[in-house]
Amino acid sequence: MSNKGHGKSVDTRLEMILQALEGLEYGTLNIIVHESQITQIERTEKKRFPLEKTATPKEWLPVGRTRQGG
Repeated sequence: MSNKGHGKSVDTRLEMILQALEGLEYGTLNIIVHESQITQIERTEKKRFPLEKTATPKEWLPVGRTRQGG
């Protein structure tokens, strides 16, 4: 990849890529290239939550009922 005459714009794009990667724990970074130039950066971040114990079918209540008896 030649950056002759495009040094500053290439440096700016590389800096933007590094910024997009910063703090990305889970996800993707897509770099879109058109005619040998970076035209777009897309960041998709996923947030992961720890699994929690969920209610078992025995603990489910019939529709319209609450634990207070209503």
